[in-house]
Amino acid sequence: MNRIRVHACCSAAAIGFLFAAIAFAAEHSPRIVYIKSFPASMPAYVEIGIERSGDATYKEAADDDPETFKLDPHSTAEIFTLADRLGHFKTPLESGLKVANMGAKTFRWEEGDQKSAVTFNYSLDENAKTLHDWFERITESERLLAVLRRAVRHDRLGVNDAVLNIQAAWVRKRLAAPEQFLPLLEEVAGNEALIHMARERAAELVDAIRAAHPKAE
Repeated sequence: MNRIRVHACCSAAAIGFLFAAIAFAAEHSPRIVYIKSFPASMPAYVEIGIERSGDATYKEAADDDPETFKLDPHSTAEIFTLADRLGHFKTPLESGLKVANMGAKTFRWEEGDQKSAVTFNYSLDENAKTLHDWFERITESERLLAVLRRAVRHDRLGVNDAVLNIQAAWVRKRLAAPEQFLPLLEEVAGNEALIHMARERAAELVDAIRAAHPKAE
């Protein structure tokens, strides 16, 4: 009986240690945050956060509840590699050139208690340009998804245009985390109340995304 109790206590301690280790790793796992503030543009504010796991958030106001999605491992690795090349944003990126205001863009690195950030309007650094383009792609994608969601719920006549814009972004390779579009596209493809063209385009996109991302549910 004593051996059983000792074994149970050891198991409980091991499980507790495991959960503590997982919590510690999650808390100290690096995170990249991108913020763009540009009152003259649409949207005027964007904040995107990306975890090393690929878990990501998107919002268009600082106090918004964020939309959540997941980037594939390859995209996540590329984004974090760019952050590594930029020294985790500890050095200036502003070009110093006299150029038009294109919005204040901030890259921030968070890892446990360590935080570093840099803000710029325009940079000549190729790694910064590429990283910025990643966040622009994510912004475009999340807005396309929001438009499709609204159209499906409130504007059946607008669904075809929404799907057409998503299809164009897919062709131009501008669609970030395309798997997040699948539930809505499948809903469109199977909705007999929508025009045939919209359903056909949605079905084609579903097939294309699943072919490119076989593990997509």
